[in-house]
Amino acid sequence: MNIEKTITALNNPTRRNIIGWLKDRSNFPPALPEHADLEGVCVAFIQEKAGLSQSTISNYMGLLKEAGLVSSERHGQFTFYSRNDDAIQAFLSALEKEFL
Repeated sequence: MNIEKTITALNNPTRRNIIGWLKDRSNFPPALPEHADLEGVCVAFIQEKAGLSQSTISNYMGLLKEAGLVSSERHGQFTFYSRNDDAIQAFLSALEKEFL
């Protein structure tokens, strides 16, 4: 766990919102029928909800993925993201250990 990298990834309100939104799939439109069995959320839905450009969201998701807070799965031309709850918990535990 790289605390600095994780803090950097979370040092933006939209990136923090994305982590929160991914907690519940119902925050996004229903998946296309061919993707209904996938756990993650299509990056296009994340982009739409955030109201930002595709390049900005790609950058944001790359930072969150590099920090280990999300994982991605590619299906054809679509990339699906989901939270990495184990990494989020590890980050919170590391902060607690450092500060308490």
